Amino acid sequence: MEIRVLKYFLSVARNENISKAAEELHLTQPTLSRQLSELEEELGTRLFVRGKRRTTLTEDGIFLKERAKEIVALSDKTVAQFQQAEENIAGDIYIGCGETMAMQEIVKLLAPISQSYPHIFVHLVSGNEERIADMLQKGLADFGVVCRGHAPVEYVYRELPHRDRWGILLNRRHPLADRKAISREDLLQEPLVVSRQNTSGSQLEHWLKKPLGDLNIVATYNLLHNAAFFAQENMACVLCFEDIVEAGGRHFPDVVFRPLSPQVLSGNYLIWRKNQVFSRAARVALACFETAFGEESNDDS
Repeated sequence: MEIRVLKYFLSVARNENISKAAEELHLTQPTLSRQLSELEEELGTRLFVRGKRRTTLTEDGIFLKERAKEIVALSDKTVAQFQQAEENIAGDIYIGCGETMAMQEIVKLLAPISQSYPHIFVHLVSGNEERIADMLQKGLADFGVVCRGHAPVEYVYRELPHRDRWGILLNRRHPLADRKAISREDLLQEPLVVSRQNTSGSQLEHWLKKPLGDLNIVATYNLLHNAAFFAQENMACVLCFEDIVEAGGRHFPDVVFRPLSPQVLSGNYLIWRKNQVFSRAARVALACFETAFGEESNDDS
């Protein structure tokens, strides 16, 4: 498979029309159709359902679409790195990050990089640890910031100074809102919304002394903002970190936060792959991070 042909494929998938894609790509329609047919022949499967008005993806086409987006993104990133001039460092730094106030420390360090290197661009991609790990493994992110109860020894890591406190978001009219802190027993019968990342083997299970699956979980979330509406509407309590959404603010005026008791804290870690080869731009960021957080690590390289 050629990168060029994958870009053709993605254009057709996006436009759902070969004629429009050909126009976008500055190709003739027969040329584009031939390239797509050769791609299907190479893979040994049909990628498109060609209708009179729309060209849609088959199940295999949908699978290839996700893979093609990753391959093209990595290809573009690699080409951009080789195009950087030695005397004028430029390029992109990609950081996968969870929802944590520890990101404030990272952004503070990135600010002077933007001032000293105006052609370096930083891209923050929010997601849970599963997505961050996937991006690092595929080379789509240079660094990750993850929240954990233990050190991520499978990566090179630096522990960040901020630790996140667990608690619940709930409606101010909820009976538990009168408590200063929330005990294990308080949550046993409550309808709960929990992070997908913490559905098993987590700090919360250690605190509860039982599997989270034994609780009354009514929903899970990937990022917290939308989940907080469950508390705003008094539908459920949301297990989360403190200060990620503004309880009592404009979007959630009826929501309050109450910490767990005994207290549960999660550490935050800046991570990257072992033996990672960094671009020039990413090496600038790495130097800043190691100055701030130390050079000691579990890296063997």
